[in-house]
Amino acid sequence: MKIHEYQAKAILARYGVTTPRGEVAFTKEEAREGAHRLKSNIVVVKAQIHAGGRGKAGGVKLAHSPDEAAEIASHMLGMNLVTIQTGPSGRIVKRLLIEEGLDIQRELYLSLLVDRETARVIFMASGAGGMEIEEVAKKDPSAILHESIHPAVGLQPYQARKLAFGLGLAGEAANRAAPFFQALYRAFVDTDASMLEINPCVLTGDGRLVALDAKMTFDDNGLFRHTDLRGLRDLDEEDPLEVEASKYGLNYIKLDGTVACMVNGAGLAMATMDIIKYSGGSPANFLDVGGGANAEQITHAFEILLADKNVKAVLINIFGGILRVDTLANGVVEAAHKTKIKLPVVLRLEGTNVEQGREILQKSGLNFIVGQDMKDAAEKVVAAAGR
Repeated sequence: MKIHEYQAKAILARYGVTTPRGEVAFTKEEAREGAHRLKSNIVVVKAQIHAGGRGKAGGVKLAHSPDEAAEIASHMLGMNLVTIQTGPSGRIVKRLLIEEGLDIQRELYLSLLVDRETARVIFMASGAGGMEIEEVAKKDPSAILHESIHPAVGLQPYQARKLAFGLGLAGEAANRAAPFFQALYRAFVDTDASMLEINPCVLTGDGRLVALDAKMTFDDNGLFRHTDLRGLRDLDEEDPLEVEASKYGLNYIKLDGTVACMVNGAGLAMATMDIIKYSGGSPANFLDVGGGANAEQITHAFEILLADKNVKAVLINIFGGILRVDTLANGVVEAAHKTKIKLPVVLRLEGTNVEQGREILQKSGLNFIVGQDMKDAAEKVVAAAGR
């Protein structure tokens, strides 16, 4: 789950991380009032969407008075902001962060994320703050510092000092950096975050480290422990089909292709998308109905697949273990009748009750295409999508 910048900063502030003073605004007048209360010579008006690259796209602007902040807000609210991370469709700006301007001396990059290779949290830092870290890593990998954190002891003071010195911080700035970094780590662990990025973290003229930007995402599997965090979810920032799928316990991610996939099991879903690409097609989604799906969930999954206007054909690839093939077949037939599907549907079925499942499909009177194996099914669905 992603949250907005202003929400992330509120969380970090509770852990002692220094953030700029700011207020969220949903209207032009709220922007004016917020800028007035900040009493800062310069205020920053920042579009709040779940995507980076806002500054280059016109989503971050400076104002020198409350009236100017209101004027900027009037143009920014409701605009379709297209950034490198939103894709060409962009995102509609519905809320703004009105924030005090700072005396910035240096910009740093800080982030925490889960390193799956070591099964530990890794702290990354770089002196190239304000830049896209992917570009920094590509051009000069040595510019990025790494500290792997043992889960039993957490981020140790010596590791925090090592990062501070590696960033070229000295004196009082280095002394302040260690508790700042440790506060970031505590916030990351306590909230079951999967990613925390401060880009940039700035060193101000008076020697403070301040999180000028903040991006946080959380592990959905840990949200049952955080009722306060669940309330921060902004459904307007998520794909409507993905939101709909989450209501029924379906794991769905929309992609850009034309072949819709319905699969049980994440590994099989990944393999299915790979073999569609290998066969010359392009998957329209990742959809894992899970091992315990029932006929109702299958029906909803089918409806979600068909709601994507780019879909030209559907591939259903099921290995019946916990999810029996006959259960899936009943759900597919029910969904096909309900949605009056006109698109070609290709199935590859194996596992528990596979013969009963095939019999259900044959007796349905619907024109399903059955593949002999995964390769055959992928080739058939790609051909059907290209007609």
